[in-house]
Amino acid sequence: MVLILGLFLVLPILMALWVSLLDWDGQSNPFTGQAKFVGLDNYRALLTEDGLDRTLFATSLRNNVYYVALTVPLQTGLALVLALIVNQRLLRARGALRTTFFFPSVTSSIAVSTVFLFLFQGSGAVNTLLSWIGVKGPNWFADPRGVLSTLLGGLGIADPDHPPGVLADHSFMGLSWYEWLSGPSVAMCTIILLAVWTTSGTFMLIFLAALQDIPRELEEAAAIEGVNRRQMLRHITLPALRPVLFLVLTLGTIATWQVFDQVYVMGQGAPGNTTLTPAFLSYSTAFDGADFGQGAAIAFILLVLILFLTALQRWALRERGPRPGRNR
Repeated sequence: MVLILGLFLVLPILMALWVSLLDWDGQSNPFTGQAKFVGLDNYRALLTEDGLDRTLFATSLRNNVYYVALTVPLQTGLALVLALIVNQRLLRARGALRTTFFFPSVTSSIAVSTVFLFLFQGSGAVNTLLSWIGVKGPNWFADPRGVLSTLLGGLGIADPDHPPGVLADHSFMGLSWYEWLSGPSVAMCTIILLAVWTTSGTFMLIFLAALQDIPRELEEAAAIEGVNRRQMLRHITLPALRPVLFLVLTLGTIATWQVFDQVYVMGQGAPGNTTLTPAFLSYSTAFDGADFGQGAAIAFILLVLILFLTALQRWALRERGPRPGRNR
């Protein structure tokens, strides 16, 4: 097992790390000195040097931050609610409901993305349903407007075409503060809906397995003491689910930062790079732009970011026992 992991996991990671330090176009052997060694130049171009590379990378980070911030809580909350529903012992057709909720998770993501393209067209089923209630739906996959800035503009709080000077005059990594705070685009919101719909079933099964491991005696004892459903959920169910909650949040965070196939099928960064993500940018930089060094550098920055967020989640969800008192 150690040999297999070393050969197919550790060794490729080390090879990719070496490639991230090169200016390599993929046409030669990067381990024989034919590629130019540039050190940390690929990382500097992405993080510190003004230019198109840093602007595109910052744009992909902004898009992915909103994607993670919305997708992970929504899919986790929906999965927990579904698990609580199908865990009811008196519920009829529990098996059929579990299969129905889990079905989107086992369907090909490429096939589901293609279906969503048809549903969210300008004249698709979603806009047709909205027209029945007098709402004119947007051209979802061609709308680069930020949802938050559009909402503030509709309420008359801020003008999307003329943002406040404080937000427009200051920037970070090549993007103005207004661009960072404008929210996910309408096109990105459709990808978020797709991700929540297709992943909640998998996490539902994980929560369901954990719910069935909670001793019935504990719930029965709480019911005898007069604990209502809300109190039981808060003081018994959720504390028992803490390790599983960490697992679901970690898996969700990793998957959302690595999102690629939906972006590839549903826009490839369009419109206006508002659906661009670091994973897709790494792919397009390496295979479309023939800059494998910078593509590998993007991948390793993403790796460090995922490891940091995983450690942060582990710290936030750690067990907090009472501090031992001093003996007097």
